[in-house]
Amino acid sequence: MGKIIIVANRLPFRFSIDNNKLSVSPSEGGLATGMRSIHTDVDSMWIGWTGLAKEEISHQFVDDIGNELEKANCASVLLTQKDIDLFYYGFSNNIIWPLFHYFGEYGVIKQEYWDAYVEVNKKYADVILANASVGDKIWIHDYHFLLLPQMIKERMPDVSIGFFLHIPFPSFEIFRTLPWRDQLLNGMLGADLVGFHTFDYKRHFLSAVKRLLGNETKFNQIFLNNRIVAVEEFPMGIDFDRFHNASMEHFNSSLSEKSIFEQEIYKYLLLTPQLKLVLSIDRLDYTKGIARRLRAFDDFLAKYPEYIGRVTLLMLTVPSRSDIEQYQLMKSEIDELVGSINAKYSTINWRPVWYFYRSVPFDNLVSLYNACDIALVTPVRDGMNLVAKEYIASRFDKKGVLILSEMAGASKEMSEAIIVNPYNSDEISIALKQALEMPEGEQVKRNEILQTRLRKYNVEKWAKDFMSSLNRVSGGNETELSVKLINSARKSVLSSFKDSKNRVIFLDYDGTLVDFKKNPNLAYPDKELYDLLDNIANNLRNNLVIISGRKRNDLDEWFVNKSYTLVAEHGVWIKKDNIWRCREDSKSDWSDLVYPIMDFYVDRTPGSHIEEKDYAMVWHYRNVDPELGTQRANELRDELSALSLDNNLEILEGNKIVEVKSANINKGKVANSLLMDNDYDNVTCIGDDLTDEYMFRDLPSSACSIKVGHSDTAAKYILNNYKDVREFLLELSML
Repeated sequence: MGKIIIVANRLPFRFSIDNNKLSVSPSEGGLATGMRSIHTDVDSMWIGWTGLAKEEISHQFVDDIGNELEKANCASVLLTQKDIDLFYYGFSNNIIWPLFHYFGEYGVIKQEYWDAYVEVNKKYADVILANASVGDKIWIHDYHFLLLPQMIKERMPDVSIGFFLHIPFPSFEIFRTLPWRDQLLNGMLGADLVGFHTFDYKRHFLSAVKRLLGNETKFNQIFLNNRIVAVEEFPMGIDFDRFHNASMEHFNSSLSEKSIFEQEIYKYLLLTPQLKLVLSIDRLDYTKGIARRLRAFDDFLAKYPEYIGRVTLLMLTVPSRSDIEQYQLMKSEIDELVGSINAKYSTINWRPVWYFYRSVPFDNLVSLYNACDIALVTPVRDGMNLVAKEYIASRFDKKGVLILSEMAGASKEMSEAIIVNPYNSDEISIALKQALEMPEGEQVKRNEILQTRLRKYNVEKWAKDFMSSLNRVSGGNETELSVKLINSARKSVLSSFKDSKNRVIFLDYDGTLVDFKKNPNLAYPDKELYDLLDNIANNLRNNLVIISGRKRNDLDEWFVNKSYTLVAEHGVWIKKDNIWRCREDSKSDWSDLVYPIMDFYVDRTPGSHIEEKDYAMVWHYRNVDPELGTQRANELRDELSALSLDNNLEILEGNKIVEVKSANINKGKVANSLLMDNDYDNVTCIGDDLTDEYMFRDLPSSACSIKVGHSDTAAKYILNNYKDVREFLLELSML
């Protein structure tokens, strides 16, 4: 079994150089904590950036940094200051971050940002591939590396790759505005498993893939030409025991053992025992809704003046990206709002807002969680938000109330909190009043449920669940579809074909011999296909049958004067010995019922159209928005199902079509009838959609049945696409 390679923007520790001296300190945060157990408990390597620009690392520090990396089973990627400016501050945090958090107006679209993003992803790929071996599993983290999975998969296709996005994935309408949207999606699809915090983020990703790239999706799977990508949600947890146990220790410690910061808070609370503290703690970022939170607190005091002097908002804002103009403006706005609220309501002995612009160590953080009666966590958009979980985990007495934004991913797991719309100031005011007046018994009841859940679904379980899923979708746990790929049986299939004397080959047309076209009339055969089919047909041992849902006029036009047997409309028409014969009497008794229904759906679904065949009717939706097309197809199928029972009709769902025809005819029945005309010792059939499943099921068990594309099938084998079909037929033509 290979090792696990963890890839993140930063390493699990930080290097810094002060006064010409190198220092190393552990990285804090959810990712560093969450991956720590995997990194230390199993054979692994962590690849990331040291935190130092290449220009900062003088020759004297190279060996020291190398030794620290080697001791910790890490490898670093060297980034120049230009890389940091354009890749990290540029594309990652000035384009992806705002757009994925629905702040597209803050995005700065620059080609040089994109170029740097591509280049840095390549740098990471080079380091990863230099350290990876067959059998390894690579787990890539976050929005800095959306291109990286594909870069690795192209150069090392057999390695297992997982990708996890720690921020929201936006709706299709937001994501589509990115100039490089297709490249980013294809980059993520290099992974075997793509993970998100919530179902909503997963749903948005699947929608974008389907609507922009056109890939088939089914439940949590995306079907590519040669493999399947799994997409699942894994809500990230915290190190519950760390916060819970530290909280108990801090509570039991004496005042003299606490930090000066903590002592000031506790002394104030002793002087004003009736005071309630509301905690607000965030990194400085526009996604956190800090200014909106302050305005909502202002509204609360105005709406409920009886709480003036009785409630204080303790606001801790951790500095972040202070060199970006947007963050500087935000800091100024917050400072002004705090000053305005304090000026409006302060008394001699009371301030409504205690504001601290600083980071705090872990011990102080836990102490704050314990000291505050309410946590007000109201980001306007947040991938998860671990502060909400840390607050609940730290409440060892099970008291305290969490007010949580519905826009945070954590809200999907923490419904026992008071859930609010962060844009609704009145709702936040009411929630604050509800929290302040909530009986202790109700607080305990809510928090017991939350703590039980957080203890079970902690950060270690998050990491283990992801790796378990990655093991399931790749490596030794091959899916049924991957087992069916014909490559493993190719030699025996070709050998059997070579040894036979009288062969029949059934070939579907669209999606099998040619690719699908937006305009089906343009999907005519090319010279390569003509030459290939002629070579097969010219072999006296071969009997070639083109069996299609196409109208006979199409097949007649394309294959005029050919010696092949042609089957049109799934078996209604058969052309053999240059004569068309019909196997169906009439459709007049049902066509008048079906046409108006399909016509109604054409009116409701822009881009769709009806195709009338001699003995079938087809509703096409290839040029319709994929999600709308799928929805309308399901509705049409349900509406037609009532007619099918009374009129002996069959409803077929092909590739972007819904077809109605007589239930007496299908490809399987026709293929079997043709087998009765001769004593064939080898049968091969190849097709791509549901109409071909009749052949796969009905032909003799000895037949070599091949499905084109990755989906559930009765066929024995799978080929990836029409190009692979042609390559396979070329091999047959030489035998």
